[in-house]
Amino acid sequence: MTDLGQILAASAARLRDAGVEGARRDARLLIGHVLGIGQAEMVARPERVLQAGEIAAVEAAIARRAAREPVSRILGSREFYGLAFGLGTETLDPRPDSETLVEAALAAIAGRDSPRVLDLGTGTGCLLLAVLAERSDASGVGVDAAEGAVRVAAANAEALGMTSRATFLRRDWTSPGWRDDLGRFDLILANPPYIPDADIAGLEPEVREFEPLRALAGGSDGLDPYRVLVPQLPAMLVPGGVAGFEFGIGQEAAVTALFAVAGLEVTAMPRDLGGVIRCVIGVASIP
Repeated sequence: MTDLGQILAASAARLRDAGVEGARRDARLLIGHVLGIGQAEMVARPERVLQAGEIAAVEAAIARRAAREPVSRILGSREFYGLAFGLGTETLDPRPDSETLVEAALAAIAGRDSPRVLDLGTGTGCLLLAVLAERSDASGVGVDAAEGAVRVAAANAEALGMTSRATFLRRDWTSPGWRDDLGRFDLILANPPYIPDADIAGLEPEVREFEPLRALAGGSDGLDPYRVLVPQLPAMLVPGGVAGFEFGIGQEAAVTALFAVAGLEVTAMPRDLGGVIRCVIGVASIP
């Protein structure tokens, strides 16, 4: 017989041997998910005997994590800004760092009525939907070049009850005419690919093997998407509109320079919880 305490210990040991940080935490999360029990029950009833089918299901989930598949991918969802977002093979796994951009964007549009929001490279739709969740008078559009991402974002909007305010479209911002029918926006958000191509091979397996490459690689210096998008911002923003872009460590000078060349006044450069400058907020000029 195998009980809950035994399988937790064995699972944590297997994950530690595979080099997984927070092995016991991840084992608890996966076992709780597979068995449909909360963390309190796991602590209170370590003597609970597991059935053969339960053991097999737990071992399958632990094997996936030992292969360095992220917990969120195994669970199929990630919490972001207090909301649950389903994931797909063509979407990034939302990171807590990106909540910095949401906070800054909400502050920047605090005085605007019924703001219209554009999310560039929307992925799961987390940036747009997090803003709409906080602003019931807001509406917006999310665009992504990956059809799978558009489907996932639309499904997340439906699950969160926001289909009447959020539209998701397949658009490739490297293609001519991609924005012709979108109109102008009070707020434009983006978390573009920003990792230099040569750095991809050195990323953690959870990122390198399980995140979509097109959502990671930003060219030789990681800034190719910014060079494409930032010059187009003035044509997509209303006068005095706000743009908020996330970027990687050490890229703030280059990105803010692109904002300045495009005629956007940089008004904030917020730091994430780790103290890293994570994003830039810029405002379009008013004629």
